[in-house]
Amino acid sequence: MSAPGPKLHSKLPQVETSIFTTMGKLAVKHKAINLSQGFPNFKPDPVLLDLVSRAMDDGYNQYAPMQGIFSLRETISEKIASLYGKRYHPESEITVTAGATQAIFTIITAFIRSGDEVIVFKPAYDCYEPAIQINGGVPVFQQLNDSDFRVDWEAFQQAISPKTKMVIINTPHNPSGTLLMAEDMLRLQEILKNTDIIVISDEVYEHIVFDGNTHESVAKYSDLASRSFICASFGKTFHATGWKMGYCAAPAALMVEFQRTHEFNVFCVNHPVQRALNQYLKTPEHYLGLNRFYQEKRDFFLEALRDSRFEPIPSKGTYFQLLDYSNITEESDIAFAKRLTIDHGVASIPISAFNVDGKDNKVLRFCFAKTKDTLERATAILCGI
Repeated sequence: MSAPGPKLHSKLPQVETSIFTTMGKLAVKHKAINLSQGFPNFKPDPVLLDLVSRAMDDGYNQYAPMQGIFSLRETISEKIASLYGKRYHPESEITVTAGATQAIFTIITAFIRSGDEVIVFKPAYDCYEPAIQINGGVPVFQQLNDSDFRVDWEAFQQAISPKTKMVIINTPHNPSGTLLMAEDMLRLQEILKNTDIIVISDEVYEHIVFDGNTHESVAKYSDLASRSFICASFGKTFHATGWKMGYCAAPAALMVEFQRTHEFNVFCVNHPVQRALNQYLKTPEHYLGLNRFYQEKRDFFLEALRDSRFEPIPSKGTYFQLLDYSNITEESDIAFAKRLTIDHGVASIPISAFNVDGKDNKVLRFCFAKTKDTLERATAILCGI
C-alpha cells in the first residue's frame, strides 16, 4: 500500500471545470462545429507570420527585457496616444504580458489583500473571480440589465463600501457584445472621483467595434486613467490567441507595483513575437481594419439566421453574437447548449455560466470569428432547429 499523500486544502474549492472546457470537449467528442470558444479558425496574416520567423532566424530567441522590448513599448505608446489622446511613457508605464489574462491576474495579485472587495459586472469573463478569490479578495457582483446589458450606476454606487479596492470593467463586453458609452465612462469617473479605487479596464476587443461606434478607452478620461490599468490583447487583435501576447498600460506608480509581481510571475514573454509585433504595428491598418473585417462576419452570420427561430441580441463589438432561443424550447441554457452540440453538431456557450447565481435568460453565445464556410454550415443547422 502506498503512503498517504499530503492533505490538500484547495484555495479555490468552489471552482469547477470551466464552461469553455466543458463545451470544447463536448464539441470535439461529437465532432461539432465549434462556435463556443473565442478563437478564430483562420490563420494570422502571412506578413506577421513571416516577421516572427525572421525574428527567430535573426537570433531573438533568448530572454526579452522584463517589461518587454523598448521598441515595442514605444510603438504601443504611440498607438494609444494616436487613438485616445493619452501618452503612456514607454519606460515606466507599459508592460508586455503573456496575454491579457496574465495581466489581469498579476494586477489583482499585486493589489488585492485579504478582505478587499472587487466589484465585477456580471455576466463576466470567467478569469476575474478566481483571481480575486485566490488572493483573498471578495468579489462583489453587479448584474447587468437583462434587456440591454447596461450598467445600473445607482446600484453600482450603492455597492461601493470602505472595503472596495478595485472595480473591473470590460468594453467591448464579453459575452454580451455591448459597449460602455461615453456617458457610462463619465459616470464611472464621477463616482470614483476622490476615492482610492483602482480600475482594471479589460479592452481586449478594442479594435472590434461595429456600426460606426467608438471604443471608449479609460485612456480618454483623465481621472479614470489616473487610477486604471488598460489590459489589451495582441492575440485577439491579430488572430493568434495561442501566442498569449498582450500588454497593460497604467500610471507609473501603479505600474511599478505591477512589475514587482510580474517579474516573479513570468519575468518576460515571447521575444521573437515581440520583435514581429513591433514591426507589424507600424502599419495601423493592420488593426484599424478589424472593425470592417468582423462586422462583415457578424452581418453574414445574422443574415444567414434571419429565417431561424433564434432572436439575436445586438452585438456592437467583440466577435460574439448572443442568440435568444426562448421561441424554441424552455430547456435551461446549459441543457440546450449541450443538446445543440450532441444532437445537432453546433457548439455554443450558455450565458448563465457568467451570471450571478446562474441566472438563466435562455441565451447562448456564438463566436463568429470563423471562415465563411464554417458559418454557412453552422447557420444552416441552426435554421433547421
